[in-house]
Amino acid sequence: MAQTFTELGRIEAIRQLFEGTGFRPFEEPLWFEAKPQECIATASALLLEGIDFDLVYFPLQHLGRKAVLRATGELYAVLARPETLSVQLGVSAKLDFPQVQELWSGIATAAKEHGYKRLSLELQPSRNGLTVALSATGRHSAAVSAARPKPQSKDLICVSGALGAAFLGLQVLERERLKFEQGGNDPKVLEQYKMLVGSYLRPELGAGTVAQLEESGVTPSQGYFVTRGLADALLRLRRDTGLGAKVYADKIPFEGGSFALGKELDLDPVSAAMNGGEDYRLLYTVPIAQFEQFRKDFQAFDIIGHLAQPEAGAVLVSPDGLEHPVSAQGWTSLNTE
Repeated sequence: MAQTFTELGRIEAIRQLFEGTGFRPFEEPLWFEAKPQECIATASALLLEGIDFDLVYFPLQHLGRKAVLRATGELYAVLARPETLSVQLGVSAKLDFPQVQELWSGIATAAKEHGYKRLSLELQPSRNGLTVALSATGRHSAAVSAARPKPQSKDLICVSGALGAAFLGLQVLERERLKFEQGGNDPKVLEQYKMLVGSYLRPELGAGTVAQLEESGVTPSQGYFVTRGLADALLRLRRDTGLGAKVYADKIPFEGGSFALGKELDLDPVSAAMNGGEDYRLLYTVPIAQFEQFRKDFQAFDIIGHLAQPEAGAVLVSPDGLEHPVSAQGWTSLNTE
C-alpha cells in the first residue's frame, strides 16, 4: 500500500521524489555563478487546476512536462540557455503520493531534456486544487545581446510550428468530457484528432534552438513565446519595436485536421491561431539579410509575415489582400476558403 504524505512528511516526500531523477534535492539557495561576459534571464509560470488544466483528461506526467515548457519557452525567446528551475507544488487532498510522483516525473524529465543544471522543489498543501508554480533562470552571452540587430521594417516574422492546434484540441477534450459525463462519449473521436489533442496535452519545444541559432550566426531582432495566441504576440511585437507587423493568413501553418475539426465545431482555425492560445511556439523576427541562412538551418520554422512601417499597425492580410487590424479585444472570424 502506498504511503501518504502524512506518513512520509515533507522532507522524506521530496527526497523520494528526487530519487532516480539525476538531480539532487535541497540544493538551496538555487543559484549559479554567471561569467563576466554573460547575461542572466528569468522566467516564471503559474498553472492552476480548473483554469489552466482539468485533471479529468490531463495526464499528470504530461502536465509536469508542459509546466516546464511554459517557463523554458520564455528563456528560449530571449536566446537564453536554461540553468536553474525552482518548482512549488500546491497539492490538494485528492492527490496521493503516487500521483504527485507521476507529476514530478514529467517535471524532472523535461528539466533534464532542456538542460537544467539544478532543480528544486517545495511542497505545500492546497485547498483549491493543484497549483504548479515555476521560476526559471538562464544565461546567454553578452556578445549575443550586443550583436542583436535593431528591429527594422521588412524583418521576417517566423514561427516554430502550427498555430491554433492546441486550442482546437482542447475543444475536442472539453466536448468529449461533457459527453462522458452524460455517458455518451466516443473514444474514436480522440484517436481521429490525436494530433490536435496532442498539441494541447503534450506540446513540443525544440531543446536545441538557442544553440542552433548561435552556431548558425542568425541573431533574431526580437523573440516571443506564443502561449496566448498569435494576436497577443503581434501586439507585443508592435509595442516593443514601435513598428507595424503584417501576417498573411495563407502563410500561417496549421496542423492536419484543423479545418475539418473547425467546420465540425463551427470554429474558424484562423481565429484559433490568432486568439486560441496554448500553442507553445517560438516567434522570432529575423533580419531579411539573414533569410537564406535562416531558411537553410531552420526548416521547421514558417515565415508568416514581416515587420512594417509604424503606420501599418498590426494586421492580418487575407488571401484577397484585405488588411484586418489585430486588436486586444479579440478576433473576428476570417473565412479563408
